[in-house]
Amino acid sequence: MIVLQADQISFRYPSGPLLVENARLHVQAGECVAVTGPSGSGKSTLLHILSGIIPRSIQGEVSGEILLCGDNLSQLSLAETVRRVGVVFQDPEAQIFFPTVEGEIAFGLENLCLPEGDMERLISSSLEAVGMAEYRYRAVKDLSQGQKQLIALAAVLAMEPRLLILDEVFASLDESGTQVVQKVIEDYKHSGRAVLLVEHDPEQFSVVDRLYHLAGGRLREVVQ
Repeated sequence: MIVLQADQISFRYPSGPLLVENARLHVQAGECVAVTGPSGSGKSTLLHILSGIIPRSIQGEVSGEILLCGDNLSQLSLAETVRRVGVVFQDPEAQIFFPTVEGEIAFGLENLCLPEGDMERLISSSLEAVGMAEYRYRAVKDLSQGQKQLIALAAVLAMEPRLLILDEVFASLDESGTQVVQKVIEDYKHSGRAVLLVEHDPEQFSVVDRLYHLAGGRLREVVQ
């Protein structure tokens, strides 16, 4: 099953130059696909398009078609979208809003109006998945940058999206944190879900099944 299918995607910010031109990409269930390329090439912008952040929250002109689990992304409601795709940004400060770890992870689940028992299970399992169970009742401000990144990941994992999008998440992690995230990716693949990863460090490509390169607005698949 193809979890994400993007065809002929082009994008520009309002009144700006074309940043992505006729991009084509797909991610199948059970695989991790990476997008690499030089700094400033638009990798994060592409992820924002593929997750619906652009143009839902960030203005811009998008053309082409994006199918998420077989449905047109542009026609999905916000609630349907977050159930299918979860994004972890490079800077955890950009997506952590609550003072406590538990509150941060519970927020998205509360928005889905899940039963209390399901919320408890998902909070516990997501924290265990990233090795942060003992930090459940801690204040976020007392955590290191790497620990905050793991909490941001846990908050997304708790939502159980079919597609997990990771935007250079390894940048703030030490060796142990890197191993945790690599295991999360492998577990995601084995569960029949999918991962889309933006990464410039080839050392992280051990978990990658297919690789795309973005430069000059053009996206091409790399034969490994």
